[in-house]
Amino acid sequence: MATILYTRVSTAEQTVEHQVTQARAAGLVFDQVVTDDGVSGVTIKLADREGGRRLFDLLRSGDTLVVRWVDRLGRNYEDVSDNIRAFMRRGVVIKTIINGMTFDGAAADPMTQAVRDALIGFMAALSQAQAEATKEAQKAGIAHAKERGEKVYLGRKPSFAENQINQVVTLRGEGKGVTEVAKQLGLSRATVYRILKSPSDAHASAMAWR
Repeated sequence: MATILYTRVSTAEQTVEHQVTQARAAGLVFDQVVTDDGVSGVTIKLADREGGRRLFDLLRSGDTLVVRWVDRLGRNYEDVSDNIRAFMRRGVVIKTIINGMTFDGAAADPMTQAVRDALIGFMAALSQAQAEATKEAQKAGIAHAKERGEKVYLGRKPSFAENQINQVVTLRGEGKGVTEVAKQLGLSRATVYRILKSPSDAHASAMAWR
């Protein structure tokens, strides 16, 4: 039985090393790392990514798949939920680094199955909502720049990735403290406070530098 960590890196602010460090800090031990580098999470399905295809080739019953968050496993609600269920049907256990969630297809109790499936649906929907928010912020920023018709000072390069903005807001909404959020996402407390002060400004800044 193998444990595989899957990482997706789509921006310069994200690194495989950081995701590996986060997994180890969460107490997770893995045998292999499969990576998709420079791949957009909101446009390309998991099965269409090189690393994603490798996951489907490698994972067998009894194996464990570790991901930073469920949004790593697809580009939208349907893709994420379908992939999680496809892996569970194979007998693969899925674990997330953030919040330490576990999705196991071996559950036999109907109530446990119902709660698990409802949670999968909710998390997949949340992932899509985060992706849609990012895309809308990008569109707004691009439109604003075109209207001005001039080169705009971008300000200091942000120390956070686009996908981390919604994760900060979500984790705080779940009652996580700023220190805990910063530790989970590999950010400074000052950065977390800056994002929380104005998520829309944070999106605009990340989009501009992207």
